[in-house]
Amino acid sequence: MKINVVTIFPEFFAAPLALSIPARAAAAGLVTYHVVDLRDHTHDRHRTVDDAPYGGGPGMVMKPEPFYEAIDALEPSGPIVLMSARGRRFSQADAVRFAGGEELTILCGHYKDVDQRVADHLATEELSLGDFVLSGGEPAALAVIDATVRLLPGAMSDHDSAFGDSFWERGLSGPSYTRPPEYRGHAVPDVLLSGDHKKIAEWRQREGERLTRERRARDAGGT
Repeated sequence: MKINVVTIFPEFFAAPLALSIPARAAAAGLVTYHVVDLRDHTHDRHRTVDDAPYGGGPGMVMKPEPFYEAIDALEPSGPIVLMSARGRRFSQADAVRFAGGEELTILCGHYKDVDQRVADHLATEELSLGDFVLSGGEPAALAVIDATVRLLPGAMSDHDSAFGDSFWERGLSGPSYTRPPEYRGHAVPDVLLSGDHKKIAEWRQREGERLTRERRARDAGGT
């Protein structure tokens, strides 16, 4: 798989992509990362990527030309994702879809906004991590990359564990415990120590369903 990232901060990605599963997947030849400096696609001596918004108002807007020219140079196949607070919420289903493809391109915004023509006519989709605003699209892009790459066959030493993750074709997963069986007066549930795999599976399913209901109620403003 090939993952392209278009950003004004290419150095932001150097350390994270050199660690843990993203790094192991690259070393194994499962994925290649191509981080593109958006400023390389400008044509003035200041390498300008932003300008004042039409209609006035605070902040600066990222210009469309550098994004378009970066994509012209990449000639990517597959999804072109603009990370945007206006975007649809990124989900595990998106990560599964991306992991099943051959190429993914992510556009990182910054400043106040990105020219809407990038969203409307260049990107194939807009995605968000949630209802909050980041200083730029880079942290969100890293989250999308990590969620996607860990699903590539061979990226994880125990790939089957991914199928037990939260949101894998269901709601949240049940809670996990490990040694010691008691710590500072807090004990591991007896069922997990029973050795009865059927009861353990049933307990994990019930707990996952309970946590999912509680989360949905909380997100809906309930208690």
